[in-house]
Amino acid sequence: MAVLIAALALVLTGPGAPAAEAASVCSGRPRETLAFASGELRIYQARHYVCALIVAGDPGARRAASVSLQPRGGHPVGGGGNFAHRAGPVTVHALHRCVRATGVISGEQRSTGWILC
Repeated sequence: MAVLIAALALVLTGPGAPAAEAASVCSGRPRETLAFASGELRIYQARHYVCALIVAGDPGARRAASVSLQPRGGHPVGGGGNFAHRAGPVTVHALHRCVRATGVISGEQRSTGWILC
């Protein structure tokens, strides 16, 4: 029975459901999304924390990607590598502080500037 339910879920959602996957990785409300040619930088906020990740637009092919968050007055926190589905998540404590999110996919960079102030 569990196999049948899993197969039905795969048929209904498709093989790659990046929105549901991203929502389960970062808690909180979606606050901002920056589009790339091959994916998105998504920023979420939950209470005192901000979370960011990059989700591939076409999962499967590995590509160089990195994501970082910097609270105003703090150091950037992030990571990178070669990813097929997503880079991150990166989470920082940002109570009453602006944050700047930066993402890079295959050499293409996007940055939010100072947000959530």
